[in-house]
Amino acid sequence: MVQQFTQMADPANKYSENANGKFYVDDQCIDCDLCRETAPANFQRNDDGGHSYVSKQPETPEEETLCREAMEGCPVEAIGEDGV
Repeated sequence: MVQQFTQMADPANKYSENANGKFYVDDQCIDCDLCRETAPANFQRNDDGGHSYVSKQPETPEEETLCREAMEGCPVEAIGEDGV
């Protein structure tokens, strides 16, 4: 039997350019663009580093929903929510 371990986003490895708040992107990001397509008001690309980051924390229930969708859809679970 093979055990699979889910790699979850780690706040200790989050990118420094993330906006302060509950959502963040960590160094597992593979720059797939899903979060930027799902929640373009909240995620941007770091062109030099080749990864996404949270440029603005959600300010409306709609933005919160889109950030959660991005987090749930992230193929490498690089988006975290620390609940702050």
